[in-house]
Formats: sequence, C-alpha cells, structure tokens
Amino acid sequence: MNANRILLRAGTVLLCAMALGAGAGVSVAGKHASFAARAGVDPAQAAARVWADDASLVYLENDEELSEAGGAPRWGYLFYSPSLQAARSYSVRDGRIVVAENLDMKFEAPPLASGWIDSDAALAVAEEHAGREFRRKSGGRLGTMLLSRGAFQPGAPDLTTWTIVYTAPDAPSLFVVVDAAKRSVCRTWRG
Repeated sequence: MNANRILLRAGTVLLCAMALGAGAGVSVAGKHASFAARAGVDPAQAAARVWADDASLVYLENDEELSEAGGAPRWGYLFYSPSLQAARSYSVRDGRIVVAENLDMKFEAPPLASGWIDSDAALAVAEEHAGREFRRKSGGRLGTMLLSRGAFQPGAPDLTTWTIVYTAPDAPSLFVVVDAAKRSVCRTWRG
C-alpha cells in the first residue's frame, strides 16, 4: 500500500474520530462566539507541548456548526508526537480547552506546513470558486472545514490544504480543496 493511500485512510479515520468526539459538551446555539480556526491554535499548542515536547499540529476541524464567515464556536486540533508515537486532540472554545483526549489508534501524521491561511480566508476562496453557487442552486449550506496535509491531495502529499464540505438536502455534497499557502482551489468533487 503506498504512502498516499495510507494518508488518505488516516485522514478518513481522523474525520470519523473527530466527529465522534465532537458531541461532547456541545453548546446551546448563540451562547459562544464563533472564531476563525487559527485563534485556537495557541491554547491547544501550549497544552500539547505539556503532553509532549515534540508534538506537532497535524489536523484541525470545526467541532461545532460553522458561521457564514468561516468561524465556529469550537474547533478541534489534533497533535502527533513522534517520540510517543501517539496522537492527542484538544477542543477549544472561548479561548480555553474544553475537551482533551488521546486518540486510541496508531499512525504517523506529518505536521501541517507553517503559514497556512485561516478558515475565514479559505472559505472566501471556496465560496468564490464554487461554494456560493452550490448553496444558491441546491439550497445547501457549509458543513465542515478541515485542515490537513496530503490526505485529500494524493498527487501532492506535502501540501497543506483546507477541505471545505458543503451539504444539501437533495444533492450530493460538494468538496472544495484549497491550497492553504497559495489561496487557490486545488480541486473540487461531488459525493
């Protein structure tokens, strides 16, 4: 099995694991302010460094419903430690960690590249390219935003990308992959 296929499978498993953990402590709508993803990195990174000195951010995803501007009241951050050969996730709301969990699976994940654009900027690119039209034509909405490295770009395993997923009641979802450094769309697909 090649490395790209392993990364794709790891990304899929991570999506499922993060989704399962996302229900813990869900807020009542309107009680917590939405924020762009980068704003939660510092508290999550500080906690991860206490857990493991070599911990690197490898994945992030909204843990609660997204705003139209690409923010969420809670974001999940996944860190990997090569020395521990383990992963740990942190969910941040209101500038503090509300959930911290070890991931009970073994995998190696590459760290996200530095300099990635924030969730609001990534959403603006996706909206301009295909998202706005999808929402208008299908009655769709923004469902999920995740930042990962290589999982949805098999031909470019070192590329850090935002994957923006739009859902609609009677249409296949729209996936828009945005290069997190160049602010450009890499690919789209329906499924």
